[in-house]
Amino acid sequence: MAAFKDEAEVYEFLGGVFRRGLQDPALVAKLQPSGVVLRITYTDPDAVITVDMPGAEIHTGAGVGPEPNVELFMSSDTGNRFWLGKVVLPVALAKGQVRAKGPVAKLLKVLPLAKGLFGPYKDHLESAGRADLLNA
Repeated sequence: MAAFKDEAEVYEFLGGVFRRGLQDPALVAKLQPSGVVLRITYTDPDAVITVDMPGAEIHTGAGVGPEPNVELFMSSDTGNRFWLGKVVLPVALAKGQVRAKGPVAKLLKVLPLAKGLFGPYKDHLESAGRADLLNA
């Protein structure tokens, strides 16, 4: 059974972590030069999030936002577990839990910055009373 009940929850929680990150001027200053426009296509439930790092914008929904230069494909559960610090992206790619398209090396350069958002993601789940997602 999927941890998220619908697409709106994926956007609230998984999209929310990107929204919070893009509100941090210091983080944005580090992400913008990367040139990465990341599209993540989630399944179970289906949702699409595009993060325009140079433009410091997030877009939700299929076909919304700029064309990505890096794409990731994973279950929403895997996305949740990543933000909880339980999924190591390079390992998940090697195991086929996450599929990628485009110059993933560009994404891996900014990946260490994601760790700073693990705490705020957990805080958001706690404040929403989502122990089910915290314990995934």
